[in-house]
This record gives sequence, structure tokens and C-alpha cells, in this order.
Amino acid sequence: MEIRPHRIIKRRISKKIKVGNVSVGGDSPISVQSMTNTLTTDIKGTINQIISLEDAGADIVRISCPDEDSTKAIKNIVKEVSAPIVADIHFHYKRAIEAAEKGASCLRINPGNIGSKQRILEVIKAAKDNNCSIRIGVNAGSLDKNLLEKYKEPCPEALVESAEQNIKLLEDNDFFNFKISVKSSDIFLTVKAYKQLSKICDYPLHLGVTEAGGLFTGSIKSSIGIGQLLMEGIGDTIRVSLSSDPVDEVKAGYEILKSLGIRSRGVNIISCPSCARQAFPVIETVKLLEKKLAHIKKPINLSIIGCVVNGPGEAAQTEIGLTGGGQDNNLLYLSGVPHTKVPSSEIIDKIVKLVEEKTKD
Repeated sequence: MEIRPHRIIKRRISKKIKVGNVSVGGDSPISVQSMTNTLTTDIKGTINQIISLEDAGADIVRISCPDEDSTKAIKNIVKEVSAPIVADIHFHYKRAIEAAEKGASCLRINPGNIGSKQRILEVIKAAKDNNCSIRIGVNAGSLDKNLLEKYKEPCPEALVESAEQNIKLLEDNDFFNFKISVKSSDIFLTVKAYKQLSKICDYPLHLGVTEAGGLFTGSIKSSIGIGQLLMEGIGDTIRVSLSSDPVDEVKAGYEILKSLGIRSRGVNIISCPSCARQAFPVIETVKLLEKKLAHIKKPINLSIIGCVVNGPGEAAQTEIGLTGGGQDNNLLYLSGVPHTKVPSSEIIDKIVKLVEEKTKD
């Protein structure tokens, strides 16, 4: 996608850290993350899901480590996958130590439920000894009880103060390879917390609206929250949290980045909602094209417009464009130039063939 001047986003300058072989922050591409929902002890099932996420474009994958058997499984999992693995740790600090020793590239710890300062110090030592990064994962649903007593309820100030306390703890122990998140299921709270945090530190920020909901509602909430922050240059890595197939999280993440012209992957279909002027069934056509072109990874823009009102204009901005015409005279454009007429019955096959040819390595 061509980046026009009015779309240029001035990104917040942050430190660059390493999560395994992936750089986060600084001038690194904004990475897309997801999390497995398999039992981590199901090593084969977890590996297969991680590979599916990698194929969808996931840069980093998180797995849950609720018990010792799960952390033991990390050693076998990391051998079979390419994406850096983040160990999700809650309540028991020893799981974090074990995960670092078994090959996790990052430890996601929630300060509100990891335990005492001494336990966090032991986690820091394990991260240092094993070249493992850390994500400080502050969450409105599990704030430290002292902060809840102070602020009476989760609020942006409470999330940011929690982050500040833990930043200081890591810095005081000479640990700087970390990123931070301050998530909530409330969009307003989330956005305000990230804006406040972005002004007082320069560590990479992991964006997300936590527990956003199902595929439809969760994608909308996440797009509003994550998108608003990215448009202001805030954010270095993202996760769209959905009650859906984890692959959907990756797809939604790329759609957000693609919509903002930040990062592209696969086919970007620009299509009209259809109306009485349509010369072919737009909705059905787009559904079929999305399905048949899901395997495409190389970025390409495609416009599918049902009539000549906006069709030629959209086609001028895309590599491949189709504009509906009367009497089955749909016009195909290549790089904005009229190319040939296509009968409605041949649209799918013609477009799929052209996209595959243009994205061939």
C-alpha cells in the first residue's frame, strides 16, 4: 500500500529490546502476537497451533504456564517452532524461573499476582541468566490490593502507578530488557492509561484491549482502542484478545495495521457494501475471494466495486480493480488502467489467477 503524506504516523521513540530473535521497539516493525489456547502439556497440539499462528503471520506467541509440567514442556516446544515463545506466568514465581531455564524468550508476569518483591527479584535473576526478556503485564482486573485501596477502583492512574513501581524495581536491579502493557477491558481506561504511560517512560509498549469479547465485538473494540493509540504513534507490539480461534487474533491484528498503512500482509480488499446499482453479486463475490485468497502472504491491493460510481476511482489506487458494468460488461483494471471486460460468471477465477500471478515469488 502506498503511504500518502496524510497517512504518515510519527511514532513514539522507544527503546529497542529483543524477544528471542524479534526486535521490539525503536524502529522495528510493530509485531503481531497471539496466544495458544491448547494445554501446554499437550506438546504436539501446542506445536501445531503455534505453527498455524506462524503461518498466519504471528511474530511472537505466548503460551500459558500454570504448572510445572507446562514449563517442562517448553523445552520440547521451542525446538519445533520459529516464533519466540512468551511464558504466561500467574501466581507462582517458580514457573517463571523454570520457563526461563527451559527456553522461553520472554516472561509475562503480572505484578499484581506474582507475589513478594523477593520473588520478583528471583524472576529477574532467572531472566538475566537465561537472556530472557520480561513483559510487565499490568491488568485492571488484577491490580495490587494496595493500589486498589488507594484509588478505590481500577483507573488509568492506578495502572500507570503499578507500571512505574515495577519499572523501578527492574531498573534498580539493572534489568532493562522489558516491555510494558497496561490493559483493561474498558477502551477508555485502556487508551488513557497507555497515553499517560507513554509520556513518562520510553520502554516498548505492548498494546491490547484485554478480554475484548468474541470475534465480531472483540475485533471492533480492539480496533478502536489499539487503532487510536497507533494513530498517535503509541505502541510497539499488539495482541487482539478474542474469544475465538487464535489465528483470528493474528488476522485482526494485521487488518488493524493494514488499515493504518503501518504494515501489510496478504490481500487488502476494498469493496463496496452493494446496492441496487450493482452489476454482479458483490457480497458473495467478496466472500469467495477472501476464502480463495486466504493463502496469499505478499501484500497486494484489490478493489471490487459493484458499479461505475466509485469503481474507476478505487481501481486507480489498486493493483487489480474490478468495476461492475451494465449488461455483464464488468471492467477489469490493472494498476489503474482499463484492461479487459469480464463476464460476472468469470470474475472469481479471473481475479484469483491474477492475484496469484502478481504475488508469485
